[in-house]
Amino acid sequence: MVSAEGIAVELGLVTYNWGKDWDLPTLLKNCEQAGYQGVELRSTHKHGVEITLDKAQREQVAMRFADSPLELVGLGSACEYHSPDPAVLKKNIQETQEFIKLCHDIGGTGVKVRPNGFVDNVPKEKTLDQIGKALNGVAKFAGDYGVEIRLEVHGRGTQELPNIQRIMDVATDRLVGVCWNCNAADLAGDGLAKNFDLVKDRLGRTVHIHDLTTDAYPWKEFFGLLKKARYDGWTLVEEGKMPDDIVAAMIVNRKRWEELTRST
Repeated sequence: MVSAEGIAVELGLVTYNWGKDWDLPTLLKNCEQAGYQGVELRSTHKHGVEITLDKAQREQVAMRFADSPLELVGLGSACEYHSPDPAVLKKNIQETQEFIKLCHDIGGTGVKVRPNGFVDNVPKEKTLDQIGKALNGVAKFAGDYGVEIRLEVHGRGTQELPNIQRIMDVATDRLVGVCWNCNAADLAGDGLAKNFDLVKDRLGRTVHIHDLTTDAYPWKEFFGLLKKARYDGWTLVEEGKMPDDIVAAMIVNRKRWEELTRST
């Protein structure tokens, strides 16, 4: 964690795409080597931490993290609640519940879910309200397991911050938090600061950041906003472009992260 003069955040990795091809021992080793403190495990990746694990396998995963300096920040699911088909919606809610149980069993603190766009011929407000109500339902279930539900700012149209705000106005359960995703859409309308203000009071314990060595996103301004909001969660590197040497790229990003967290 950064010292008092900077931002009280920690650095971790999302296994998309850096880490998607590493088994769990390799993932832990490489993150430790790069100086990261935690990891969010995206579902379907080589680490193999999935809802199909039995009790013994879950215990083994928990022991691996217990023996490692890395923290299991949480699980990244692809569960989504925008479908107008009740059967599809129910399936996604049930799958979220399974991720919640898995997260609890292996020592994680939260499950990432997502809105994934609007549906043709369905009013946008109806879709946003449906997502919010579904979030309240899964959060109520998560309360029995001490797990946070993290709504990633995601999806065509739904990633726009006024729409995320609308979802969160419905999703009032205290266990539902926003996972800021550092999208280009964050800069739309009145700009980054105004969009950040829409949800800053509902931020969850995770923020997804991308390659900090590029100027594709206003990183200095963003880290300044985190500091102003007194954010004290995780900033997790989630980068799609694959470098030749992933661990080396992680180290370069850690050094840039250290500069940003101390200079803002």
